[in-house]
Amino acid sequence: MPTDGRGPVDRTSMTLTALAEHEDKAAALLPAEVYDYFAAGAGAETTLHESRTAWEHYRVRPRVLRDVGRVDLPTSLLGAEVSSPVVLAPTAFQGLAHAEGERATARAAAATGSLLALSTRSSTPLEEVAAAGSAPWWFQVYAMRDRDLTLRLVERAVSAGARALVLTGDTPYVGIKRRVTGTRIAIPDDHFLVNLQQHLDPGRADARRAAEQDPTITLEAISWLAEASGLPVLVKGVLRGDEAVACLDAGAAGVVVSNHGGRQLDRAVPSAIALPEVVDAVAGRAPVLVDGGIRSGLDCLVALALGASAVMVGRPVVWGLAAGGEAGVVEALEALRADLTHVMALTGAASLADLDRSLVTATSIWSPL
Repeated sequence: MPTDGRGPVDRTSMTLTALAEHEDKAAALLPAEVYDYFAAGAGAETTLHESRTAWEHYRVRPRVLRDVGRVDLPTSLLGAEVSSPVVLAPTAFQGLAHAEGERATARAAAATGSLLALSTRSSTPLEEVAAAGSAPWWFQVYAMRDRDLTLRLVERAVSAGARALVLTGDTPYVGIKRRVTGTRIAIPDDHFLVNLQQHLDPGRADARRAAEQDPTITLEAISWLAEASGLPVLVKGVLRGDEAVACLDAGAAGVVVSNHGGRQLDRAVPSAIALPEVVDAVAGRAPVLVDGGIRSGLDCLVALALGASAVMVGRPVVWGLAAGGEAGVVEALEALRADLTHVMALTGAASLADLDRSLVTATSIWSPL
């Protein structure tokens, strides 16, 4: 039985069936409109569907007769030491999924030695999330119409211990989702403004508009945030090699290949297809992370072999949270970690350093390989 560096991995009770079971349980437990809000994609949901299936267009070319009695997953991301390259993606309004919301997610990240990316649109004040767990965390940033609101949040995130900022670049406007008849369901103020209320004048009539994303921001926002915070800034939502280079040239410390889980522009290219181009363009200058449709250790392995430094998972965390709170999130993360350990062993890879592009091949026109 392979180990992941922390002892043997028992897969008899911790398998990927947990992820499917979590989603089924979430669908049964959550109000229909809340489940649809988290599950929905933009438009006809073409990208939502393809984000998952695109990973299946790669096949693995395993090595043989390699010592895989121990498989090591720990890695470092911008100086943060983590137990595996599976990162919790920033996901908004987790209090709609479970009463403990982001507090439970933070505790699960700490319990599994994972890195948490916390959404600006969290349902829980960021300081409470930071205090709930000891895991390293990054703060996801929207540059809002009221720039002062953004600065105040960033200052608080720095004070609370954030290690980096993740600037979302693909959301000048929130994508329209037919399943929820608009951009999102009605989010009560105690969720939507929880991180912002203290910075708003009482009774401010345009509070929600001030907190919306600013559609006029440009690449200059990267250096603005880096200088204001003193933290490295990653840009999330990159699907092109030339855009990745532009972000790095503007001061980004890394990029996240992402189509926002299919929730923004329908028919946007799947992250699995965009990833090799971005990795080649970045050429080792900075870490490249990827999200979108990651649902198994094989998906993780393909992403890492294509050159990703780490993968981010969003909906599996939300479904685990809805199904079982902190324990459900731990189960989801451990299931992915165990599956990645297993498939790496079968591929002949004893460490993340053994994963390279020679291990994967494309099977259709979906991939640029």
